[in-house]
Amino acid sequence: MGADEVRLDQTWRLWDQFALRGPGFPANGVLRLAPAGLAQAADKFDRDDRLTGVDWTGFEETYQEAAVQTALDLQDIAARPDFRAAVAWQNRPVLTTGIKPFLDWTPTAAGRTSMPRQREELIAHYWQRFCVKNDTIGFFGPVGWGRWDLTQTGVTVEPGESLIAETNVYFASWAIDTLARTLEPGLRQWIAPRRVPFVHIGPDAVTIPSRPPQPITPDQHRLLTQCDGTRSAHHLAQANPDLDVPALLADLVGRRWLVWRLEIPADAHPERWLRTWLSTVEDEPQRAQAIVALDTLERGRAEVAAATDADTLAAAFTKLEQDFVALTDTAAVREKSASTAPCRALVYSDCRRSATATAGHRVLDALAPLSLFLTSATWLTANLADRVLQRAEEVFDRLAADGPVNLAEFWFACMPILHGAAAEDATELQKEFQRRWAIILNPGSGNRVARSTKDIEHRVSVAFGNRAPGWTAARYLSPDILLTEDHLVLGELHIATNTLGASLFVNQHPDQSELLAGTTRDHPGPRLLPLLPKEHRSRLSARIRHTLIRPEDHYVALVDHTADPSRPHTHASADIQVERHDTLRAVLPDGTRFPVIDVFGHVLTTLAMDLFRLVPEAPHTPRITVDTLVVTRETWRFPAAEVTAAEERSEPRRFVRLRQWREANTLPRFVFVTSPAEPRPFYVDFDSPVYLNILAKAVRRLARKDPAGQLTITEMLPTPDQAWLPDHNREPHTAELRFVAVADPR
Repeated sequence: MGADEVRLDQTWRLWDQFALRGPGFPANGVLRLAPAGLAQAADKFDRDDRLTGVDWTGFEETYQEAAVQTALDLQDIAARPDFRAAVAWQNRPVLTTGIKPFLDWTPTAAGRTSMPRQREELIAHYWQRFCVKNDTIGFFGPVGWGRWDLTQTGVTVEPGESLIAETNVYFASWAIDTLARTLEPGLRQWIAPRRVPFVHIGPDAVTIPSRPPQPITPDQHRLLTQCDGTRSAHHLAQANPDLDVPALLADLVGRRWLVWRLEIPADAHPERWLRTWLSTVEDEPQRAQAIVALDTLERGRAEVAAATDADTLAAAFTKLEQDFVALTDTAAVREKSASTAPCRALVYSDCRRSATATAGHRVLDALAPLSLFLTSATWLTANLADRVLQRAEEVFDRLAADGPVNLAEFWFACMPILHGAAAEDATELQKEFQRRWAIILNPGSGNRVARSTKDIEHRVSVAFGNRAPGWTAARYLSPDILLTEDHLVLGELHIATNTLGASLFVNQHPDQSELLAGTTRDHPGPRLLPLLPKEHRSRLSARIRHTLIRPEDHYVALVDHTADPSRPHTHASADIQVERHDTLRAVLPDGTRFPVIDVFGHVLTTLAMDLFRLVPEAPHTPRITVDTLVVTRETWRFPAAEVTAAEERSEPRRFVRLRQWREANTLPRFVFVTSPAEPRPFYVDFDSPVYLNILAKAVRRLARKDPAGQLTITEMLPTPDQAWLPDHNREPHTAELRFVAVADPR
């Protein structure tokens, strides 16, 4: 990290590096789908017009001509090698089921029947994602990097000689886990058993949370204490020749005191750990057979990485999947489910953008109001931690009445708090947070609210005080900042997390040691971190897993043990005591103490990370600007059943009526739409027939699913024509700067 501090104020310091997030296709790509003059022609009709007569017939002809031209433009897009490659990474079957028949079709007004129109919308939907969504995945969402340089003025960009500087293809963790399960039976004696983290071994009994102590024999005790995940069953048998080790291990597994399976630690490169582990297998034929299987998948991954176009990529994917199925007898693509992490394919790609950015003092000056919002976000984490800790202390007192308390029993006893009362606390705190901001900002009923730091900073101080962050990770707040010519725009504020610590960022950094050095600056001493499952719904996967972990940091395995068993400073929860020393502390076996609230850190971060919403949901909320920082974009909410224009069966009529609906509600041309019936927000241009068709379909889908369901429409700011990040061809891309703020009082 740089030697010079970059500070917002006396409390908040910014990392001197930031991520540059933006799509891989130029923003003006979506503007191709707004036919010139069509919107103006549609606006000649007013809301009372019955849309009949000569003028209307003329408009219908104009619309059909524009629709055919849009179809031709979409075919041009669909034929692009880079577009087809991006789709291949996202959903390969679409190449044959959607894109190929669309390209084989000759657009005509009469030929635009239901299926061609669906394919138009399919292409347009992918196109908006690739052009204006600041996603981070593959070459169509590469990670860029930037630094502060306060000797310069604004933002400067060095675009580089190509879009992508580096591409990496990773195995999904579930793919290597599946291979490990397949290999496991033949390698069982070389697998190292380990104690379940919440199993406490006493001199003559084993204790599991919420269960009475279970007696343990001397032989069970001796073997169980040796099962630390580093000694194989074979070596345990050699060290205990007087014991029937296989039978004892099977018994301990049956009692659920022991895990005896080939577990791959959570990492971006699970195949590397598996290969290293296989080198320890002393049975040469079994080892060789397992290595051949791993080699097969790695060759397949390499062929995917080497593919230069959609066709070779599809062929490489198909071959890899065939090999995987042959080796594991398991489907090569996971089904979508509530418990499945985002990566459903065997491999995924992340890329580093060639462009690098530098931010100067004017950007830092414009960010000054941000400190007010960081202070209020800290109020959220402090109060959430207070409420959880108060309830946890009651749990501790109840448990301590019966003797010493270990972390495992304390953790399980606190589950009703963490997954029940704490969620209710978070909801209540968000409402109070919004109530206080309403008093501070006094937004009124207009479309624009402008305030100054000078006017509101005292009120912020009175409302939110100067609280310390609620837990160690809560020292971090990660704002996404977008740029327009006149304003900065706060996209999201990620609470209690350093988002640049996620694997997808760290592994695309040219020098990861710099990020680790930044972590050490923030935390000169060791931290206590809970070990997390490998994946859990959309919140946790190998890509978003926090990886800025240093050797001196302590891991505690609460339920899941997803670290390398040989890693030092990794502890089972049953081996840690909970004691009261001014506050509740987790006391490690060597006597080191940490606030017990840090053990709850991930759960609390999950509860808190989306709490930063300045205004509650309402039919309309204004754009709110403090100095030149837009902190809330203008937003509208409509019951889907009320958007009757979406029900028009005629495309020209639907186009006109939706534009009239937009005018009646003073919506801007460019918006993002969120619907409970859609998987993610999507872009809409009210000048574009195809994007209005997508909007109408989303409205109808929601109305059928839930007539009272609401669409949320948010102004796009910046708009596509305000995109500023140049690529190697000087084409502008949308972008946001992801900063890391640290509570670091001088």
